Amino acid sequence: MVPGAWVDEELPRLNSAILHGAAPPALLLEQVAQTLLPPLPPAHQLSRDQAKRLVVRLGFVGASVARHHQEHDPAGKAEPERAFDGLSADGMPFREYFAALAARTGEGHYDRDSFASLVRWNVGTLEVRRGEELMAVLPGAFDDGRIRSYTGTRGEENFFLLVKRGEAIELAINDVLEPLAEAPLLDDDAVDRLRAATELVEALRRLLVDFAAAPPEESMPAEQFLDVFRQFAVHWTTGDIPPSGALDPEALKRDFLLGIDLAGYDHHVRRLFPALLDAERDELEALMARPTLPGRLLDELRLDPDELRCAPAAELRRLVGRQPAVADWYRLLAAHARAAGAHLMLSKKYLFKPQRKRDEAGLGDRPLVSNRAGTTGMNEMFLETLTRARKQHPLAPLRAALTAETGEKSPTTGVRSGRSVSVALVG
Repeated sequence: MVPGAWVDEELPRLNSAILHGAAPPALLLEQVAQTLLPPLPPAHQLSRDQAKRLVVRLGFVGASVARHHQEHDPAGKAEPERAFDGLSADGMPFREYFAALAARTGEGHYDRDSFASLVRWNVGTLEVRRGEELMAVLPGAFDDGRIRSYTGTRGEENFFLLVKRGEAIELAINDVLEPLAEAPLLDDDAVDRLRAATELVEALRRLLVDFAAAPPEESMPAEQFLDVFRQFAVHWTTGDIPPSGALDPEALKRDFLLGIDLAGYDHHVRRLFPALLDAERDELEALMARPTLPGRLLDELRLDPDELRCAPAAELRRLVGRQPAVADWYRLLAAHARAAGAHLMLSKKYLFKPQRKRDEAGLGDRPLVSNRAGTTGMNEMFLETLTRARKQHPLAPLRAALTAETGEKSPTTGVRSGRSVSVALVG
């Protein structure tokens, strides 16, 4: 069996057997050491695309080896790197070979599995369309129509696809908004971009809400998420950064484009930098160094944020009457906050609420990866703080004025064009 087929087919079967007690963890180590690793070529002989595909596959292998080692060895969590003792490829220890592959991709990939490899490179190419208009393309490293996973279950595939579909929509949103960084913010082109971005953000919110409402066979059972899926996000070395949806670079970029009223948020994001790609770090640094779009808007309108918060409703209505595009800016920021609320809801449904019930029943937490916080350490309170910060955007005071002006119960959805947003897997 060729290495790719072994990871795609045999690894999920072995993981499932070990988790169900039908096979010992030593069998996985034996197969990896004797079947998978010996035929692997030197990293420098691979093309960048080949290196990407092997990084994806060996990422699943490394996570599997690390998980079973830490789950069955009482000292495993204290010395996570010992999981790879005795594993080598091309005459190098496993983690050293993995780091050489990561370097060969040319993208600054982390020296362990990451969001980029597990989600973006693993899942095939996605296209985002708004009606017939192509808004964004998010490539994958494979064109075989498969989604690699830990145990080969539909739930894991559904979750990987959900996360990449979300990132693809976020890429489309950012592509629409980024040209406004150096352009007028109240003209017709800006309004067109704002309305397109608002529709895309609303599509992102619906994606999350629909996944939460879907039956388990079309999404992922919460128990599988807690006890199987998340437990593969263990450390490979002490202090490294396991993969997480919190590492989605397009979501981070949108926060800095639209602004987030939270002190120290830039420091929080920089703490995640080792697990991002080179281009992602550069793009985020550039966004952090320049004013947010709402900040530029207030400057263009010569409005002080504090004065806006204290302005009477009649004055706010006159502002919207003079500058109708301000209403479009409000709707975009409100939609952004609503999408953050949907993400919080999904986190509560799959992580925080089930774990709280376990705690109340005296069942405790998982010994490997805690279900009381995300894998990058964000707990429920911090996510709630982030969601509130996105709701407290500079134009939030306009809500009451717009409600009175338009008669809308909740003026957050913007002007609909009738063009639906779709995200299709094309490779």
